[in-house]
Amino acid sequence: MTEYRPFGRTGVMVSPLCLGTMMFGPRGNPDHDDSVRIIHRALDSGINFVDTADVYSAGESEIVVGKALAGARRDNVVLATKFHGGMGDDPNERGNSRRWIIREVENSLRRLNTDWIDLYQVHRPGPETDFDETLGALSDLVHQGKIRYIGTSTYQPSEIVEGQWIAERRGRERVVSEQPPYSVLARGIEREMLPVAQRYGLAVIPWSPLAGGWLSGRYRKGAAQPTSSRSDNQRERFDIDAAENAAKLEAADALAVLAEEAGLTLVQLALAFVLEHPAITSAIIGPRTMEQLETQLDAGDIRLSKDVLDRIDEIVPPGTNLSTRDSGYTPPSLNDPSLRRRPSH
Repeated sequence: MTEYRPFGRTGVMVSPLCLGTMMFGPRGNPDHDDSVRIIHRALDSGINFVDTADVYSAGESEIVVGKALAGARRDNVVLATKFHGGMGDDPNERGNSRRWIIREVENSLRRLNTDWIDLYQVHRPGPETDFDETLGALSDLVHQGKIRYIGTSTYQPSEIVEGQWIAERRGRERVVSEQPPYSVLARGIEREMLPVAQRYGLAVIPWSPLAGGWLSGRYRKGAAQPTSSRSDNQRERFDIDAAENAAKLEAADALAVLAEEAGLTLVQLALAFVLEHPAITSAIIGPRTMEQLETQLDAGDIRLSKDVLDRIDEIVPPGTNLSTRDSGYTPPSLNDPSLRRRPSH
């Protein structure tokens, strides 16, 4: 029996596992009928929370989700999607501006074949856009009934606080959730982001709890390089021979041994670890196949013992990111040297 969890302070209840649909479409599983079957299996298992985004396979993921939720199923699903990424060549077909938000929400509603979106999320920060501009547009959509709640993804703690300040001081609808990267291999958000989310009563729905596949059980010392679409597209992040990934490979192997000793799969251990943190509401799983879904469905019912959690802390200390590539977002102040240096005279 699924034990549903409160979605922040909204009064909404969601399953501890959220079905992420990034892999439905040409980017992962191009078979719409098979993808719909996977979604239906997740819903039948007790999952009532589905997350997608406009940029997943250029909108095709939203179309698949719309097909799966057609009819009465829509009413019983908390449906989340996102905006921010580029959806065309026009420079205004992206970002966090009022102009784009008002246009793109209509596109997502059409693709999802629904009259409303439960959670509309800003997929990434947009420093070039006033946060009040973004929250103002999103607040209008709440008042129009097109969206129910506002969320963010991969925001810094200071940005989360800024959003709460804007809502209070300028009369905007409040951001109610944050979607950060979080796994045993990427624990950086434990330092400040998760305590800030708890302080403001935000729901937290982490993505990549399996560290992009590093915690699938396929990454072991002495094994061959695993192949996947992700490893093909992001070789630096997944190359087991790269020096910067040595710590991840060492940790993944040690965690796999620990999981075996605990009578669990590494997938179960990794998901149960994320769900153990009191700030976490629901962990996003992103299966491509029915088999992958089945290996993850029971993780929401697993509780790890204190001894196992202590062993995990020894393998990857709290608050530690083993690779900067797993943080999900690098602030412009770190990417753009001109933001760190005074203008030349």
